[in-house]
Amino acid sequence: MSVEQIITDKLNHAFAPLHLEVINESNRHHVPPNSETHFKVVVVSDQFSEQRLLARHRLVNQALADELANGVHALSINAYSQPEWQALDEVPKTPNCKG
Repeated sequence: MSVEQIITDKLNHAFAPLHLEVINESNRHHVPPNSETHFKVVVVSDQFSEQRLLARHRLVNQALADELANGVHALSINAYSQPEWQALDEVPKTPNCKG
């Protein structure tokens, strides 16, 4: 199973998201072709309604602790409550790799 699919499965299980995107951005970095080391996640969950941004990031990092310890080098987290998601014009773009 791909790392992308593992991340998707774990986030679905942990947060029952209303919306989930797992984007492999490894190709935007200086890594070998077909790498799975850099990811962006967009997750919308009712669980985030009463959570501050830092707490949301901690929850996502906790859900993906094994992946972060074993090969995932970078994880961009965009975690929203449903009202925040509905009010959003667009998800912030990932900056270009500087390395």
